Amino acid sequence: MRSNENLKASNLFHVSNLSAVVTGGGTGIGLIITQALVSNGTKVCITGRREEALNKVVETYNTAPGKIVALPVNISDKNDMKYLAKELASKEPKGIYLPVTNAGIARDDNTRFSKAGKPDFSSAQAISEHFIQSEPEQWAETFQTNLTALFFTTIALLPLLEQGGKSTPSSSSSVVNVASISGVTKGTSSGQFAYATSKAGFIHLTRMMVTTCAEAKIHVNCIAPGLFLSEMTAGLSDEDQKSKLETEMSNPAGRYGHDSDMAACTLFLAGPLGSEWAGSLSRLRKYTSTAYGDIRFNDLHNSRIDLETKSLQPLFPFLP
Repeated sequence: MRSNENLKASNLFHVSNLSAVVTGGGTGIGLIITQALVSNGTKVCITGRREEALNKVVETYNTAPGKIVALPVNISDKNDMKYLAKELASKEPKGIYLPVTNAGIARDDNTRFSKAGKPDFSSAQAISEHFIQSEPEQWAETFQTNLTALFFTTIALLPLLEQGGKSTPSSSSSVVNVASISGVTKGTSSGQFAYATSKAGFIHLTRMMVTTCAEAKIHVNCIAPGLFLSEMTAGLSDEDQKSKLETEMSNPAGRYGHDSDMAACTLFLAGPLGSEWAGSLSRLRKYTSTAYGDIRFNDLHNSRIDLETKSLQPLFPFLP
């Protein structure tokens, strides 16, 4: 008798008994992803610079069937990434199945419109005077955290990912990179040139890692969120490490991204459904000047890997 058992949501999004590491897991989107994974049975190691924030997450959200453990590290320090890989190797003898590279910063304080105002875009002099206030040190710090550090995070964990994939029947390890819709959209990104271009670079880094890791049977995908509540967007977190933002949204749903939107996208890419996806860019979609969590099929640019040319080829070339 035929069965529909394999099409149940519990099987399609199955992440139970897997091991994961989430950088920047103490607040914002990293915390949402951690909650989604632990609620569905994953053992999650969260990392970040602030030990007190990580410990608060363990205290508040460490619920069955999964488990949360905290490991304070500075992802911008290459030696810390080597230490992270060594610690995880000792704690996870079967390897790691899922790293979520989520940590990020925004340092465009001198030019961000919400703080510095907007220039007169009809005047080249006004545009120059506004954006020349950006400092090279702000660009360097932004790229170090949002791009360089995330490269070394993935590279340091690759042997553990290979091991984790071999320990997981009928699947392979998965890297999920969290970039930003700012790395895709045109415009000024509300005056945040360094942030937006660092995220665009991170999206391209994802594409390069896809072909680099293909023969090792590790697939790499990327999420580009719009506006979600986080310390970056709201400025602070409450006692539960959550943020609040009082703003009207002009998108069809009339809201910013919810925890459930990010959770659904993460479980899709981390679970069995995502095992055939490589090089996809999941845009938690931006409409007009705002964002909400609507995933459209043609925003999931699924690709196959041509191992001879080590290039990404579209599975569905007829899609835009």
